Amino acid sequence: MTKLLLSLHVLAAIVAVGPVTVAASMFPPAVRRAALPEGDGGAAAELGTVRLLHRICRVYAGVGIAVPLLGLVTAQVMGVLGDTWLIVSIVLTAAAAGVLLVLVLPGQEGLVERLEGRGAVERSGTVRLAVLTGLFNLLWATVTVLMIVRPGSTTGA
Repeated sequence: MTKLLLSLHVLAAIVAVGPVTVAASMFPPAVRRAALPEGDGGAAAELGTVRLLHRICRVYAGVGIAVPLLGLVTAQVMGVLGDTWLIVSIVLTAAAAGVLLVLVLPGQEGLVERLEGRGAVERSGTVRLAVLTGLFNLLWATVTVLMIVRPGSTTGA
């Protein structure tokens, strides 16, 4: 049962978190391209790309709830719920979810609305979003390392 739960947890992380990290990272440069005047490379196709990247982030963020749920069940079955590395991972996962839900997704939504309304898109807005996305990605990378290294683990891995 443990191997099945662990496999599902890892697969959910790859399938759900992977697309969000990639799409969110691609979003700020796509907005910059879409904000260019028509003759300088800005086009309706770029706005479509921006909308698609935002939709990917929203949908996979919702699917991503399976990752911590499967992780908690797996940790309970493995008897590691009280381990420090897992508690730190849970806190970092919550922080990553917070950054995504409170900062990244609303930031993307605001930029999409500006582009749709033909409003000006400040470079500082896309840079801020890129930094927040980088923070989200760094938090997930740290959780991934903790899941692999598991400080204090007696498994020898």
